[in-house]
Amino acid sequence: MAEADRTRRIEGFVFLLAFTACVPAANFMIGNIGTVCVPNGPCLIPVGFGLTAPSGVLLVGLALVLRDLVQRRLGLAWSIGAILVGGLLSTTFTAPSLAVASASAFLASELADLFVFTPLQRKGLIVAALCSSVVGLIVDSAMFLWLAFGSLDFLTGQILGKSIMVFASLPFLFLLRKRDRKLGLYPA
Repeated sequence: MAEADRTRRIEGFVFLLAFTACVPAANFMIGNIGTVCVPNGPCLIPVGFGLTAPSGVLLVGLALVLRDLVQRRLGLAWSIGAILVGGLLSTTFTAPSLAVASASAFLASELADLFVFTPLQRKGLIVAALCSSVVGLIVDSAMFLWLAFGSLDFLTGQILGKSIMVFASLPFLFLLRKRDRKLGLYPA
């Protein structure tokens, strides 16, 4: 195996592990970590501009970008497999009442991300990851809140919280793209 292929696969598995870790960690946070925990509701964190959101939003935003990187390094089949495993994992570390909402929102948002990322990645990593993540985070936010709580009260905060992580990942994506070009690493 060429050194570039070996590097691509190793990094792909690191991104895959990070992606799968984000899923149960986000669910755990929603039920257990926040500046305030709403009775029979989520634990909340401030996300800026006076808005709050369920605490798992930061990891969900990161998971959207990591899924893109799994696809870039390991290919579409691995990415689809990661989504299916993530859907299963999204039922863990959460209250049973939230399991269906979490799994449904996760599967829908990650598939939406995949459908946007796949054709756009030919135009470049940054554009593809940014556009697909924004689509995914909107789908995830609306679907999870509606299914879990029957309300979109925290929608703006959810979108902002997830967007923070997506935009925070952009410098890493720029450096990764630059390094990929230097090493001759191409998408799977």
